[in-house]
Amino acid sequence: MTPVELSRTVLHAVRLAVDAGELDVAVPEKAVVAPPRGGGCGDYATGIALQLARAAQRPAPDVAAILQAHLARAAGIRDVVLTGPGFLNISLASSAPAALVREILERRERYGYADAPDGRRLVRLHCPLDPRALVVADAAARILRSQGVPVRLSCEAALPVEWRTGFGVSPDAVGPAPAETSVDVRPVPAPGPPEDLLALGPDAARWALLHPAPHDRPDIGPGCLAQRETNPLFRVRYAHARARSVQRNAADLGFAAEPGPAGNPLVGLLADHPRVLATAAQHRAPDRLARHLVAVADAALPFLVTVLPRGAEKPEAAHRARLALAEAVGVVLAGGLTLLGIDAPDHL
Repeated sequence: MTPVELSRTVLHAVRLAVDAGELDVAVPEKAVVAPPRGGGCGDYATGIALQLARAAQRPAPDVAAILQAHLARAAGIRDVVLTGPGFLNISLASSAPAALVREILERRERYGYADAPDGRRLVRLHCPLDPRALVVADAAARILRSQGVPVRLSCEAALPVEWRTGFGVSPDAVGPAPAETSVDVRPVPAPGPPEDLLALGPDAARWALLHPAPHDRPDIGPGCLAQRETNPLFRVRYAHARARSVQRNAADLGFAAEPGPAGNPLVGLLADHPRVLATAAQHRAPDRLARHLVAVADAALPFLVTVLPRGAEKPEAAHRARLALAEAVGVVLAGGLTLLGIDAPDHL
């Protein structure tokens, strides 16, 4: 069960409680689910009970207890625990990791994409003639389109020719903001002249401009090109290359991936990928996706060294399950980098 599916399950539990007369509230349009924070447990947690408590005119723990009973009977959920002032902590059924990995391997780089246009009206992103604004707007447009939202990108002035190739941007229109409602994209500009950014190359330049939050000033320096663990882009690309390498080595050893049980924090991070894409699209914030990729890479690097058999050890079901999880890691990292407009090489 993905976070998007779990969110729907939580909303269904609210509807069941309303239909049964246990709660007198309007069913919200969405339910936020996320990995539990300190004091929580399970795979995911939601504060939907706190959100509904005032409208229900009941204490949040009472609302949570009502929803707990409905969620505990839902398919794909193993356990539901109440913590704190009314948080629902949800543990998924043991088959969930295998199903999740199988879904990722079937959908490949389109994992987390909307299945169809969401019916929303055209979104117009407009930005000044500034490298960071252009790159952020371009990445936001890519992510929005992945969620089925039609987008047009415009810039207030014509781009220098070298910017199109050096930053990988190409607005749909040039000139003043359209008369129709448009969204201004104006992150804090990068320090220094554009030539300093162009010298980094398209991939490093885009990452340097996208990874910080829009209100933070990018750090444009030699560290952007460093091939070491202090550089988050290097860690993401290295984790992707390692995942591809593990696949090649497994093929040489004569065994293939087969999704199976996987008790690893990576499962939760991969399951959270669709939610991250949806949130990044909603807030037009590519930095959220960039930081998510760093989290996946940091969790993947120590795991990837455990995938292949060692010495005279023969491949078993556990190796095939770990190989499937490693392949899913590569898929998510490649898909995320592609949405940011950054190359995901198989070799580093």
